[in-house]
Amino acid sequence: MAGARLDPIDRKILAELQADGRMTNVELARRVGISAPPCLRRVRALEDQQFIRGFHADVDTRVLGFEVQVFAMVGLLSQAEADLSTFEERCRAWPLVRECHMLNGEVDFILKCVAPDLSTFQTFLTEELTAADNVASVKTSLVIRCAKDEPGVPFDVLEDRLSRTA
Repeated sequence: MAGARLDPIDRKILAELQADGRMTNVELARRVGISAPPCLRRVRALEDQQFIRGFHADVDTRVLGFEVQVFAMVGLLSQAEADLSTFEERCRAWPLVRECHMLNGEVDFILKCVAPDLSTFQTFLTEELTAADNVASVKTSLVIRCAKDEPGVPFDVLEDRLSRTA
C-alpha cells in the first residue's frame, strides 16, 4: 500500500496542504507539530517523490464565464494500446477537456469538459471529438449542478485503515 510508505507526520503535512496550500511553512509546521526547517525539508522531499504534484488555485468556472460543464462518454473503435494512447494524447491537446479517464465497462473514456456556452461545446463536439480518429460513439450529459467537488483524497480514511492494520 503506497500510503504506508509515509509516516504520520508526512500524511498530516499532505492533509494540511491539501486543505490549504497557501499557508506558510511556519504555520504548516505548527499544525503538524514540528519545527519549520524539518517541515520544509519534508515538503521538498514529498515534492521530489511526487506525492505533491503542484499547487493550484481552485477557480470558480462559472464566475469566470464557463457556464457549461459536460461529461462525455466516449467509445472507441479499437482499444489497442497505441489507439488508446493516441486518443489520450489528443485529449490532452483539447483545451475544453479538463479531465480524461479511461474506464472499464461500456465506455472507454469519460471526459470532463467546460465551455463558455453550449454553442462552443457543440462546435467542439461535432468538429473535434466525434470527428477524431477511432471515435465510435459519444454520449454527453450536461451538468445541471454540482453537489460536491472535493479534490484530493480523504486522509482520515487512510489513517483509519492504517491504524486498523497496525
